[in-house]
Amino acid sequence: DALIWLVALIAIIAFASWGAHRSYRQFLKRVRGPASQSLPVTGPPSALDQLLGPLEQTHSGKNGLMLLLDNADAFAARALATAQAGRSLDLMYYIWRTDLAGWLLIDALVAAADRGVRIRLLLDDVNVQGFDRTFLALSQHPLIEVRLFNPLRQRGHVVRRVAEMLLGLARFNRRMHGKLWITDGRLAILGGRNIGNTYFGADDGSLMSIDADVLMVGPKVAEVSNVFDSYWNLSLSLPIAALWPKLTIDGPAFRRRLARNVSTAPSRRFLAHSLTGRVADTFLTEQLRWTDKVQLLADPPDKAYGLHSSPWISKSVSAVIAAVKSDLRLITPYFVPGDTGLEELKQALARGVGVTLLTNALVATDKVIVFGAYCHYRKPLLAAGARIYEFSKPALRGQKPEVLHAKVFIIDTRTVIIGSLNYDLRSALINTELGLMFEEPELAARMVTQFDTFCAPEQAYAVTLQAHALRWAMTRKGVLRTLAVDPQASLRRRALASIVRRLPIKTYL
Repeated sequence: DALIWLVALIAIIAFASWGAHRSYRQFLKRVRGPASQSLPVTGPPSALDQLLGPLEQTHSGKNGLMLLLDNADAFAARALATAQAGRSLDLMYYIWRTDLAGWLLIDALVAAADRGVRIRLLLDDVNVQGFDRTFLALSQHPLIEVRLFNPLRQRGHVVRRVAEMLLGLARFNRRMHGKLWITDGRLAILGGRNIGNTYFGADDGSLMSIDADVLMVGPKVAEVSNVFDSYWNLSLSLPIAALWPKLTIDGPAFRRRLARNVSTAPSRRFLAHSLTGRVADTFLTEQLRWTDKVQLLADPPDKAYGLHSSPWISKSVSAVIAAVKSDLRLITPYFVPGDTGLEELKQALARGVGVTLLTNALVATDKVIVFGAYCHYRKPLLAAGARIYEFSKPALRGQKPEVLHAKVFIIDTRTVIIGSLNYDLRSALINTELGLMFEEPELAARMVTQFDTFCAPEQAYAVTLQAHALRWAMTRKGVLRTLAVDPQASLRRRALASIVRRLPIKTYL
């Protein structure tokens, strides 16, 4: 009898899931927005055209790149580029928080739209839920359209929302993880940063992310715009207004709320900190380094359906690792390479390549469950000859809490990949990702220096394998100590990581 009931229950759930999937596909066809394309770089020149056009002509055929490693620089680049926009802004983000930094950049978007700039904002739905009214209000502007990637239909009722999520778990699990800011089709910023205080160091009391973006100008920006269009026009990208057909938004009230948020004393202090000494005419131009060796790495948007209409980024990463000649440095906050990825790294080590991994320590990570999956790979990677460093600046120096969030590959100290892709199975198989691979000597040398700084004994634990046991070397007040457990981590964190390490859930992390 129990077996019959179990089979019946499975059949009911399967039928309900099939019905939910069929209903959702019909919903997509009914409410999807009209297709649109990036605006051409023509017509009356914008302020950004006038600033960057002569430089592009001087460096014909090349792309200008600038590293955005400092959090204030990263905020200023977005704010200044938006202030110079005269034609369009195309933005794609996994997270856009409605905190101090988020409101300041929303204010910049509204100001741009008020002067005639067309804005398309594409957000992954998983982090918008609960903040719909803000982005719905933003979309009321005639020149701003907001779309949500792979959204839930049930917005206001918790039980129905959870039911939809569970019945469509395979679909819901696929997220748009890329980060992209395109201004006037002239300038693109892509990398690891979402929008929020932690990514720009905007709140003295919050966790601060250490991250990396690249600002790019030149002919490759058109290719980036085409990628944005492909995501914007995907059937899974729905206008937020279509999800709230009966909700009325008070536009003036939204403007008053916006004004209150951007006029606070902390907001004014952060703006002064980020923009003082950074002027568009020089900041967006003088640090550019020009090169013709730039390749955009982009998952096809229909990866969200599990399709391979073009190669996934994971294939590009595998090719890069297979071609490494002498040295591979990896910065990833979440390292879950899977059996295939681990084997690729072991093969590189076997042919004499030096492999060095920098990731978060257990005490510093913001994803303890993912860290638990990473623990599975430490011993085999160290046994094959790799070096591992676990970043933990706050525990070692007592400073403001910091977490490593940058996603960087440095190949043979010459080629660099910066993007949204973690070295984990979720980035490889589930999420859609974006990245930029380039060669430019000065920028590569800067990234190597940054990497070595983060691996210093004062900022990271050196993990080694001694007699089949893990050891962590750390320096405090000039004294080197070796520990036998994850340093500074609580018993609860260590226990959770140990449990997760034994669970067959690595693909979802």
